[in-house]
Amino acid sequence: MTRKNTSSKTDGAFRPFLLKPAGKDYLWGGHRLKDDFSKEIDMEPLAETWECSTHPDGPSIVASGAHKGMLLTEVLKEHPEYMGTHPKTDGGLPILIKFIDAKQDLSVQVHPDDEYARKYEHGSLGKTEMWYVLDATKNARLVYGFYHDISKEKLKKSLEEGTVERYLQKVKVKKDDLFYIEAGTVHAIGAGILIAEIQECSNITYRMYDYNRMDKDGKPRTLHIERALEVANRIGTQTPRQPMRVLRYQKGCASELLCRCKYFQVERQLINTEKCREMADFQTDGNSFQVLLCVDGCGTLFGEGEMIHFFKGDCIFVPADSMPLKLHGRAQMLKVRC
Repeated sequence: MTRKNTSSKTDGAFRPFLLKPAGKDYLWGGHRLKDDFSKEIDMEPLAETWECSTHPDGPSIVASGAHKGMLLTEVLKEHPEYMGTHPKTDGGLPILIKFIDAKQDLSVQVHPDDEYARKYEHGSLGKTEMWYVLDATKNARLVYGFYHDISKEKLKKSLEEGTVERYLQKVKVKKDDLFYIEAGTVHAIGAGILIAEIQECSNITYRMYDYNRMDKDGKPRTLHIERALEVANRIGTQTPRQPMRVLRYQKGCASELLCRCKYFQVERQLINTEKCREMADFQTDGNSFQVLLCVDGCGTLFGEGEMIHFFKGDCIFVPADSMPLKLHGRAQMLKVRC
């Protein structure tokens, strides 16, 4: 039997495709991902959507093009060239992109770094992440490290006695804020915050404190205090300041760098070609794939023989070495690459 060629390559270049996310119904979630982003996932609550993921706990599905209906994991195993020359991770992407709707406070938690995760979590990646705040209620806050240095013994005692909150640094949050959460940073997203998260492709979380909440079966949620104490950065941290961001203007588009680290690079792009005859140019090189996450507005991605209409909440995977593309519309997008 001859296998059908499902490559999206045409005339020496690769074509982009839409992704359909996996959903998570964690108890702290709400309904904004359905209401604001039109996520048609039969979960209540809907806490997270994993928009671009090859993680086995929630892989994305290709929603358009030659690979429609396939898991993104399967597509990239068949076509590793889509990822470019960036180091691969077990045949999958080294990053994971999410929307998160926190109707209630998330648990106070911490993630290990790569070295610890490889040693103690069956070779997994650690988890450094970036949050871009899409919306936040008036008094929304998040946890970011500690106000002052705290010893391992004191931290352990405070967790046992339920007094740890007095040591946690609470930071006010507003729309358009940016936070870089390095592995080892104790953190928690607060109630009323809607974010886009870009992270290493890992699902390792050590829950330190959870306000004595019960799970859906009426049992206390599992804590991972010993491991959390091993990886937590207990040094007091300054209140995170928002970095200076500079818009760069080009044809049909303005862009700004949000974050660049060894794991990923994230830019915010403002597409506005409605009053402009020329569209915004876009193309990937051979080094890395790119992901376009539409966080507001709508538009169309054009290429030779290619047209993808996208709306708020949509996620587009653009393979490395893509065909020349053009963006048209009025939209705000996060552009992610490795």
